[in-house]
Amino acid sequence: MDNESNLIYAMIPARYGSTRLKMKNLALINGKPMISYAINAAKESGVFDKVVVNSEHYIFKKIAERYNVTFYQRPDQLGSSQAKSDAVIFDFINKYKEADIVVWVNPTSPLQTADEVHDVVNYFIDENLDSLITVENKQVHTIFDGVPVNYNVQETFSQTQDLIPVQPFVYSIMMWRASKFIAEYEKTGHALFCGKFGTYAVNKITGLIVKNQEDLLIIDGILRSKDLFSANLKYDKIVNDQ
Repeated sequence: MDNESNLIYAMIPARYGSTRLKMKNLALINGKPMISYAINAAKESGVFDKVVVNSEHYIFKKIAERYNVTFYQRPDQLGSSQAKSDAVIFDFINKYKEADIVVWVNPTSPLQTADEVHDVVNYFIDENLDSLITVENKQVHTIFDGVPVNYNVQETFSQTQDLIPVQPFVYSIMMWRASKFIAEYEKTGHALFCGKFGTYAVNKITGLIVKNQEDLLIIDGILRSKDLFSANLKYDKIVNDQ
C-alpha cells in the first residue's frame, strides 16, 4: 500500500435513537458497549490518521473520551431515522476537509477485526478505488424476481460449492475518496457508489450484523466463547470406535 499522500479518517457513526433496538450502540456485548469494538478495531488496524465517533448525541462524547478518540457532534437532523447515509457522509467530509479518504467503520459489526479493517483499506488503495462496500460471498441457489441468478434449471442441479457466489452487502465497512464523493453528491444528491466502485468480501463471522436483540444475543454468545477461532473440531465418540 502506497499511502504517503493520503490522510485516512475512520468515521464510526452512532445514532442515539435506534429504531429496532433502542440505544443499541451502547448495549453491552461481553461486558463492553457495542461501539467499543468498532473503535478498537479501527485504532488497532494502524491505517487511520484519525478515528472519529460521529453522533448527534453528546453521550457519545463520553465514549470517545473513554477510548481516546475524537468526537464530532453532527446536526440533530442527521440523527433521525429519516436521515440518509449520503447526507451524514457529506456533512462529515465538510467538517474534516483535510481527509483524502473517509472510512465508515460500522459499530453494528462488532466481530470485525483490526486485521480485516487493515486489509480492506489496503485493498481500496491498491485498486485505486473511489468507493467500496463490504460484501459476503454466499454460495447458495438464488432466485431474483422468479429468475435463477447463479444456476441453470436446464442443467444438472449444481452443488453449492460449485456455484458462483452471490454477494449481499454487509456494510461492515464503506469508504470513499472524499473529493469524488463531494463532486458526485453535489451533482446528484447521492454518492455511495461514486467513481470507480469496488467490493471486498469479508468472512461469515464479520457478516453478522446487529439489527435486533436476537442478533445481539447471538454475537454476545460468540464473543463469550473462548478460543472460538482456534478451537479444534470435536466429533461424536462413535468416530473413535471405528
